[in-house]
Amino acid sequence: MVDAPDAVPGPLRERARAYLAGPRETVAPRHAATVVLLRDTHDGLEVYLLRRAGSMAFAAGMHVFPGGSVDQRDGDASPAWAGPAPDEWARRLGCDEPLARALVCAAVRETFEESGVLLAGPSRTTSPSTSTYTVVGDTTADEWERDRLALLDRSLSMSGLLERRGLVLRSDLLAPFAHWITPEFEPRRFDTRFFAAALPAGQRARDISGEADHATWVGVRAAVRAHEAGEMAMLPPTIEALRDLAAYSDVAGALAAPRQLRPILPRLVESDGALRLVVE
Repeated sequence: MVDAPDAVPGPLRERARAYLAGPRETVAPRHAATVVLLRDTHDGLEVYLLRRAGSMAFAAGMHVFPGGSVDQRDGDASPAWAGPAPDEWARRLGCDEPLARALVCAAVRETFEESGVLLAGPSRTTSPSTSTYTVVGDTTADEWERDRLALLDRSLSMSGLLERRGLVLRSDLLAPFAHWITPEFEPRRFDTRFFAAALPAGQRARDISGEADHATWVGVRAAVRAHEAGEMAMLPPTIEALRDLAAYSDVAGALAAPRQLRPILPRLVESDGALRLVVE
C-alpha cells in the first residue's frame, strides 16, 4: 500500500505525532533558494530532479530540485549583475534588497554546485550605452570542476568566482516561481524562494551532488504520475511545482507565466489516525 500524495513521509511521522501531542516547539527557518531547471524535448517539458541520499538529515529519499541554504557570503558583496537589479528582485520576492541579492546569488551558486549548470556569462559591449550578454558554454572541464569544489568547501565565493573569470551573474535567466516555508513540526526548517530557469544551450546538468544518490531529467507529467503512484517520493513544494508546470508545453510558456509569490506554510493535521500536510 502506498501513502497518499499529501501524507507525512515515514521518517517524519514520529516527530509529527510528538509535535501534535505537545509541547509544540518550533525551529526558526533558514533562508534558502531552489532552482527548477527546465528543458524542452520532443516529448515535452522536462525537469531536473535529484533524489536526496537516505543519510541526509533533511528530506532523505525525497526527489528535489537543486538548491540549498543562503550562505553569508551570498550577500556580502555585489557580483557583477545582468538583468533585473536587486531592488526589483526584492519587489518580486517580497523581501528587502540585501536578502533579495543573497537569494539570487544563492540560487545561481547552488545550481552550479549541485548540477554543474552556471547561469552566468561574459559581457560584450556593443556601444557606449548598451551591452549584450551571453551564457558560458560547457562547464564540464577540470578547471570548472575545481571552481565548483572550491564553492563547496567555501574557499571561494560566488562573487569571487565571477570576478576572477570576468563573468556577470545572469539574473535575467531566473524567473520567480514560488515561496515555501517548511512545516513547523520539522527539526530542520527553511524559508525557500523557488526560481525557474531554462538549461542554457551548450551546458548539461550532471549527477555530481554529494547530497544526492541519483539525478535525472524526467518529463513533468511523468513525474507527477510517478509521485501519485507512490514511485517518486516528494515533499509538497516539489509536487506542487510539477503540477503547476504540467499545464505548459514548453519552457518559454512556463517561464513567462505570471506568478504572484506568497509564503506557503503546509499545515499538519491528523484525521482518522493518518497524518497529512494541508496546503491552504
